[in-house]
Amino acid sequence: MSHVELDELTTFAVAKKIHLISDEIFSGTVFENPSFISIIEAVINRKLEKTDLWSRVHIVYSLFKDLGIPGFRVGMIYSNNERVVSTATKMSSYGLVSSQTQYLLSKLLSGKEFRENYLKENRNRVKERREMMVVGLGEAGISCLKGNAGLFCWVDLRNLLSSNTFTAEMELWKKILHEAGLNISPGASCHCSEPGWFRICFANMSPETLKVSMERMKAFISKQSCM
Repeated sequence: MSHVELDELTTFAVAKKIHLISDEIFSGTVFENPSFISIIEAVINRKLEKTDLWSRVHIVYSLFKDLGIPGFRVGMIYSNNERVVSTATKMSSYGLVSSQTQYLLSKLLSGKEFRENYLKENRNRVKERREMMVVGLGEAGISCLKGNAGLFCWVDLRNLLSSNTFTAEMELWKKILHEAGLNISPGASCHCSEPGWFRICFANMSPETLKVSMERMKAFISKQSCM
């Protein structure tokens, strides 16, 4: 989000005296402008540290996306609200991170040079994979929503629906799964309000595998166009 958008959010939170929770799990995967701006940075830039809002801004984060280690099950909450921190600390007793995991992560994150190089290379690869997918689908006449971060892309397959319904979307998902051998997420599973949009993850495979996937997708779309 831009500075302007974040300023609008903080203004609204101040006016309504509500809490502002920012999920920044994809902060390290931003590969194009606008660059990532943390909500806490936006608050500090507006010199709101000494206001009531300071204790109502909370950040949630996980190492899952940026470091690609979902199996570690490590997440965190950053807050200046003592009550929130105290409650989260008590709740953490039900999902403790093992000492072995903590030790490994401390070694992994303490290397500044490795950390910076890893995140830079990760952003470059994410951008490369996304461009490969967008180009591949574009050659088949399929468009994608523009994005600048994350590991997924919204793909427009509305013209392949037999009808403008979520039932038709599920039918299309099954056809892609069984005929093309590709499992992509139908929009309904992500609470999309319009049928025909699919979410495709492009970051969990090698360039070679992604190329094969795009070839399968193009063959499937070509087959559907001839029917």
